[in-house]
Amino acid sequence: MAAAALRAGLIGCGFFGRIQAEAWRRLDGVQLVAACDPLLERAQSLASRAYPTAEEMIERERLDFLDIAAGPESHLPLVRLAAAHGLPVICQKPMAPSWAEALAMVQAAEAAGVRLIIHENWRWQPWFRAAKSHIERGDIGRPLAYLFRVRRNDGRPPAPYPHQPYFRRMPRLLIYETLVHQVDTARFLFGDPAAVYAQARRLNPQIAGEDQALLVLTHPGGLPGVIDGHRYLDLAPDSPLMGEAIFEGEQGALRISPEGDLWLDGRCLWRNQIRQGYRGDSVFAAQQHFLNCLARGAPCESEARRYLTTFGAVEAAYRSLAEGRAVRLEEILPCE
Repeated sequence: MAAAALRAGLIGCGFFGRIQAEAWRRLDGVQLVAACDPLLERAQSLASRAYPTAEEMIERERLDFLDIAAGPESHLPLVRLAAAHGLPVICQKPMAPSWAEALAMVQAAEAAGVRLIIHENWRWQPWFRAAKSHIERGDIGRPLAYLFRVRRNDGRPPAPYPHQPYFRRMPRLLIYETLVHQVDTARFLFGDPAAVYAQARRLNPQIAGEDQALLVLTHPGGLPGVIDGHRYLDLAPDSPLMGEAIFEGEQGALRISPEGDLWLDGRCLWRNQIRQGYRGDSVFAAQQHFLNCLARGAPCESEARRYLTTFGAVEAAYRSLAEGRAVRLEEILPCE
């Protein structure tokens, strides 16, 4: 007999909540049974059973897990709510507004014995999964350096970030909200960074946070990498990876083009033909991984305790900005 579908409750039905709901509908073994949002009509558009608050949804529905797609300021109280009801959670990034809150989220979940996974979909983009297999196979030899060039033309005045206008009010913006993706993808490809150096500035005077940044990460063995980002132009119309990436080794260089194609020294290894879902259908892949981990009791790639390293690297970047120096991750991360 086939196992019953897991019953999901979605919290937050804005821009990214809609993307996640679309992926849940296409996944086997799960049913999005309820959604909640302070704007009730948004929840009603995504699920047949809609609520204005998470508390009411949890009290009235029989759920197997929660998908938190609300703003980061809500994450800690929502994780504590889920923990009190014994519900596993997949929670959108940014993980939390502060390091202290991120750590408290992990502690609350672990104390209650519930799974807490951060929804970090960038590493699930298929071109990065393909690049990792070629790097691990030795196709570029020993890695020497990498570059992520992050671009999107939606940050210009007078009305930046039209899909997510709340970005305009965030005191930490580009590194915290966008470049965290590339930080996590660099971890996936090359291991946990040991140190971060950052420079940043604000180009658009109508926003609160930084909108241009340059990060230099140092990985095991001294491998350096650069993440160079702003949201003032496109490298290609609606580039699915929001820019391009280059991974250099002693025997060659892999390049992921703005269109999502993978090249090795001028030869195309993998052509992006994916047109369904969000950015290579990476949300679908990340949520499938979450379901697989729940079913098998296996660790997830973005388990919250492990994801503290990604969030810690972002925290190190902001400390670097404040102090004008490279910051080692050991200055941020808790001692195990």
